[in-house]
Amino acid sequence: MNAAIQPGLDTRLRDFVEAHPRLFVLTGAGISTDSGIPDYRDRDGQWKRTPPVTYQAFMHETTTRQRYWARSLVGWRRFGRAEPNATHRALVALERRGQVELLVTQNVDRLHQRAGSERVVDLHGRLDQVRCMACDWRQDRHVFQQVLVVRNPDFASLDAADAPDGDADLEGHDFGRFDVPPCPGCGGIVKPDVVFFGENVPRDRVASAVEACQAADAVLVVGSSLMVFSGYRFVAAAAKAGKPIATVNLGVTRADPLVTLKIDAPCVEALSFLR
Repeated sequence: MNAAIQPGLDTRLRDFVEAHPRLFVLTGAGISTDSGIPDYRDRDGQWKRTPPVTYQAFMHETTTRQRYWARSLVGWRRFGRAEPNATHRALVALERRGQVELLVTQNVDRLHQRAGSERVVDLHGRLDQVRCMACDWRQDRHVFQQVLVVRNPDFASLDAADAPDGDADLEGHDFGRFDVPPCPGCGGIVKPDVVFFGENVPRDRVASAVEACQAADAVLVVGSSLMVFSGYRFVAAAAKAGKPIATVNLGVTRADPLVTLKIDAPCVEALSFLR
């Protein structure tokens, strides 16, 4: 049975958390908007902008890689400096109370770890690292940024509005002249160490999350519409197993018919009792 609440009007989320000592926590883009990182979807769960680049396009189209890295060069300047916010810190407090079986995040910003959370699985990878798709060479994204800047000084002077996950709304430029650095070891394609649309989540991450979800006695979803199956699958499995589920999100979620407690409120307000 669904039970929507407004922040400050009752204590049902606090009661839910206190009643379940082993929580499987799943977070999404809505948790990082207070850190200045835009999210993807509106209150109805629809895309606010053009959907992200697909794995197939990035790997097989030179023009797609040029456009991606040009926009990333601009977007990384602010994304790479983003700081954890009060919601990240609230979930650190929950972990330190011993209540987090595992925190699985769909975000790639690593802000949970920077806030102090330790029991974290980055389901979709991490944007602060790049890797070669041929030889698995890896490099810190801040270092790779300097390589991009040196090879593309004209683009380095541009600015644009932030888009989700280190992207920027950079349009009207000749991306065909953007110089994309190859892997320095083998000359292969360098890609952010994140799971793109159309790419499979590594099996070990899924296995860790499944195990933790099975061990937990309830699920808490924070800042995710759950429209992407990679996150929704855990909530669906928990519902099938009869586990209580609470969601905190602005607007609809894919799991609305499955949840025990639905909170339509900003994450920072809903979790303020954990500060």
